[in-house]
Amino acid sequence: MRVRFWGVRGSIACPGADTIRYGGNTPCIEVHCGNHVLIFDAGTGLRPLGNALMKNSARREVEIFLTHCHLDHVTGLPFFAPFFVDGYKIGVWAGNLLPAASVEQVMRKIMSSPLFPVEVEIFRAGITFHDFVSGDVLEPYPGVTLRTAPLDHPDGASGYRLEYNGKIFAVISDTSGFPGNRDSELVSLARNADLIVYDATFTEEEIKTRETWGHSTWERGVKLANVANVKQLCLFHHDPSHDDDFMDGLAADAADARPGTITAREGQIIDL
Repeated sequence: MRVRFWGVRGSIACPGADTIRYGGNTPCIEVHCGNHVLIFDAGTGLRPLGNALMKNSARREVEIFLTHCHLDHVTGLPFFAPFFVDGYKIGVWAGNLLPAASVEQVMRKIMSSPLFPVEVEIFRAGITFHDFVSGDVLEPYPGVTLRTAPLDHPDGASGYRLEYNGKIFAVISDTSGFPGNRDSELVSLARNADLIVYDATFTEEEIKTRETWGHSTWERGVKLANVANVKQLCLFHHDPSHDDDFMDGLAADAADARPGTITAREGQIIDL
């Protein structure tokens, strides 16, 4: 299992001289399970990922799993190059929309006037849309299991636990725990994982006035990792106001509190 980060910021993309080291693209994580490609979230990092996938003509099937459909997690969808190519098979999944909406409706809304100049019919790939309910167990490929759970976030969100070939990888973003209203779900996603990617948007001081925003802190990530016996914690969904120097200090504090903790950087690769 190989994990690569193409976007690690939350809320809004923030490219610039003071975000070069950690990156300014919004959430997008690529995971290879053998020859299978799974993508978690479709922020602005999805565009360069799509361009990279186009260089490898052998991989023509991709599954995209959205934690939820807030703009920072879906804004890359219209710019994903494989959508425009005959012969690609692409699945788009979401678990927080039923029964009021569907992931296809969300994508059509993004790509509609006056928000966008062309509609989804411009795509040439074979696209399938999959709505599930957080808590469902998914098997996108033989031998690849995705366990899901609801997270504490406005409009709902889904956490993912990916199990493949004896390795466990979890994406737990966006959420306000730990502790929170869904502690048991978080622990079930994280239990004995080789790596968890965790929402660490705010500091403990910042979150005092943002408790209802559905985001968390690195300290809460450390608590979860310790309770769930996680091998390695990775901090993610960095606030756009946190520049590289601030992130250096945050990363050092988190690594002191739990040795081995990683603070995600755009382009970073982790092999499990």
